[in-house]
Amino acid sequence: MKVCVVGVGLVGGSIALAARERLGAHVSGYEPDRVAAQRALEMGALDDAPESLGEAVVDAEIAFVAAPLGVLRETVLETLAVAAPGCTVTDVGSTKRAILADDQRFIGGHPLAGGESAGVAHARADLFVDATWYLTPTRTTSGVLYERLHRALTTIGARPTAVDAEVHDRMMAAVSHLPHVVANLLVAQASGVLGGETLPATGPSFRDATRVAGANPALWADIMLANRDALLRSVAEAATGLDELRVLLEAGDVSALYDWQHDAAKQRAALLEAGELGGPTQRLRVAVPNRPGVVAELALKLGGAGINISDLSLTPAPDGTRGEVALWVSTADAPRAGQLIAELGFAVA
Repeated sequence: MKVCVVGVGLVGGSIALAARERLGAHVSGYEPDRVAAQRALEMGALDDAPESLGEAVVDAEIAFVAAPLGVLRETVLETLAVAAPGCTVTDVGSTKRAILADDQRFIGGHPLAGGESAGVAHARADLFVDATWYLTPTRTTSGVLYERLHRALTTIGARPTAVDAEVHDRMMAAVSHLPHVVANLLVAQASGVLGGETLPATGPSFRDATRVAGANPALWADIMLANRDALLRSVAEAATGLDELRVLLEAGDVSALYDWQHDAAKQRAALLEAGELGGPTQRLRVAVPNRPGVVAELALKLGGAGINISDLSLTPAPDGTRGEVALWVSTADAPRAGQLIAELGFAVA
């Protein structure tokens, strides 16, 4: 198997290392920064690093585009232009709507993994182990290419999960982008209050809440602008919540403050529990017609309901008119998954 990585920084370099170690793949990397490309070769992340994108992607079965967000869409389109008809092309950007490409080979992606240190020197093969990796297939996505990418991500240790691009960006605004904004604001406010004073040693809450403050300014400026509308809505909702809290404080309403804190604890526990995976799985066999987008339709239906597909495989009928999609989901989720699939009009066993 040949894998191409376009952009060899922390994430791209980690994909390259994981593909070589866990997929046994030959990995070609295209990196305009030749110093970074040479570093990736020296540390064993790449087998070769051609100077042209076309040469790097030739014969690749999967191309991961890990370019900076500001040029990500442009680089995805350039990669699609030179990739073979049977090559799966995906990206790793943290916003998805702006990267959608009308091509059956393209599947948007976003691994929830990274680090505080950037650059290929900090790449590691286990970066994606047990990490959720969002995929945003569309109705035109090739089922065969989706299966290939899903299986590759599972093999390197990730947990691929299908989600609609619009839902993804709205979700990321709430659980990732807004927390970065709030962390920055907390740091600025504390700095103003403390002046030249040293942060008290008994401030673990502040340290925990502001761990991401100021992270990678160039990257995060691009992220916030790329997801501007969703982030603006989240900022407005947060401001409304703060105003409601202010009213409770002014009123000295201890009962309401208790409920506010108690509800937050319950909601946090529910959100974290929903992200826990593992345990026994069950196979569901789904009879489907041979048409574009059917695998994406199944994946998005289950992903939208919070049901993770741990593995999948496709078996076409000899006449090519239909086929079977085998899906592995947790045993606990299997009955609900079967019902959702039946709602789509597919026979499931």
